[in-house]
Amino acid sequence: MSKVTQHPATAADSSEQPSDKTGSVNKDPAHGSAADENSANKNSSPVQTLINSKKPLAILLAVVLSVASAFWIMQRYTHVYTDDARIAADMIDISSKSSGLLVSFTASTGETLAAGDVIAFIDDREIKLKIKELQENLAVVDAEYDTQQATIRMVEKQTTSALDSAKSQTAVSQATLMSAGSELEFRANEWKRAKLLRAKKIISQQGWESAQTQYRVAEQNREAAAGSVATTQAKLVEAQAEQTRLTVLESGLLKLKHQRAALALILEQQQVQFQDLTIKAPHNGIVDKIFVDAGEFIQPGRRLLLMHNPNKVWVSANIKETQFRHIQLGQSVEVNVDAYPDIIFEGEIIRIGNSATSLYSLLPSTNPSGNFTKVTQRLPIKIAIQQQANLLKPGMMVEVAINVR
Repeated sequence: MSKVTQHPATAADSSEQPSDKTGSVNKDPAHGSAADENSANKNSSPVQTLINSKKPLAILLAVVLSVASAFWIMQRYTHVYTDDARIAADMIDISSKSSGLLVSFTASTGETLAAGDVIAFIDDREIKLKIKELQENLAVVDAEYDTQQATIRMVEKQTTSALDSAKSQTAVSQATLMSAGSELEFRANEWKRAKLLRAKKIISQQGWESAQTQYRVAEQNREAAAGSVATTQAKLVEAQAEQTRLTVLESGLLKLKHQRAALALILEQQQVQFQDLTIKAPHNGIVDKIFVDAGEFIQPGRRLLLMHNPNKVWVSANIKETQFRHIQLGQSVEVNVDAYPDIIFEGEIIRIGNSATSLYSLLPSTNPSGNFTKVTQRLPIKIAIQQQANLLKPGMMVEVAINVR
C-alpha cells in the first residue's frame, strides 16, 4: 500500500484558504475586477479594431464620392456631352472618265498615294490612231490654207495690175476721144466754110476736096477713139470682176481657217481623252477600298477605288435639340476616341448644322395614322481636330465634351 506524505506548510496553507461550494478559490475584489476587464478586452479587441480601422476609409470614401459627385454635377452644367459622334473625312471615289480595257491597275488597299501617282492605265491604241488621223487632216487643211493664201496673193497682184492698167488705158482713150472730138469739130467747121467758099468760087476744087477729106478723117478718128474708150472700159469692168474673185478666194480662206480651228479643237479633245486614259491620284491619301481588277472592261463613271486624305479629318457629332441652344462656333471640345482611351484630343466647333438629321433619312418618319411618339431630335455639328501620328481613322466612334461656359 502506498502512502502519501504532505508537508505541514502546504497543508496549513490549504486549510487556511476557504472555498465556495464550487470549489473555486476566493480572490481579492479589486484584483478580480481588473482581471475581468482584461478578459473582456481580450475577447472584444478584434472586432473593435476592425471597426476602428474602417472608419477613416469610410470617411475618405464619402469625401471622394462627394467630390466626384460635385465634379460630375459641375461638368454637366459646364459641358455638353454626346457619344453620337465619329471621325469623318472626305471619302473620294476615283472613277474612270473613259471606256476601255483596264490594262494595268497598280493600287492596293491600304496603300499610301501621293498626288499625281499613277493608279491605272486604260488601253490607248484606238485613241492614238484617232489622234494621228486628226493630225493628218489638220496638215491637209494647213496645206490648203497655204495654197489659198498664195492664190490670193497672186490674184491680188494680177487684179491690181490689170485694174490699174485698165484705168490708165481708159483715161488715155477718153483723152483721145476728147481730142478727136475737138478735131472733128474743127474739121467740120473747116468743111462748112470750104463749102461756102466753093459756092462763091473763092477756093479751088482741090481745096474743097482737101477740106472734105480732113473732115472725114477727123470723123473716123473720133469714132475710133470712142471705140477705144469702150474697149478700155470693158477691160476696167473685167479687172473689177477679178477683184470680186479675190473676195471669193478670201471667203474660202476664212472657211479653211474655221475648218482648221474645228479640227484643232477635236484634236485637243482627243488628247484630253488620251490623258484621261492614265488615271492618277488627285491628292495625297490612303486607299480604303478597290472595286476593279486589271483586265476588266470599264465604262465611264465606273468606280475604281475609294480613298481619303488622312491629314484632313474632323469629328461629326449629333447634339440633342434640348442641348443645342448651348452650342456656339469656336467652343473648345475634348474628344475621347474609343480606340485610344488614354489619349485626349483637343478640338473646336467650326460648323453648326441648320436642320435635324432625321430630315435626311431614307425613310422619313411620317404620321398618317395619327399615332405619335415624340423623339428627341439631333442636329449635326462639325469639330475640327488635329491628326496625330495617323491615329484617327474615318468611322471611329468618339465621345465629345463641349465646353459651353
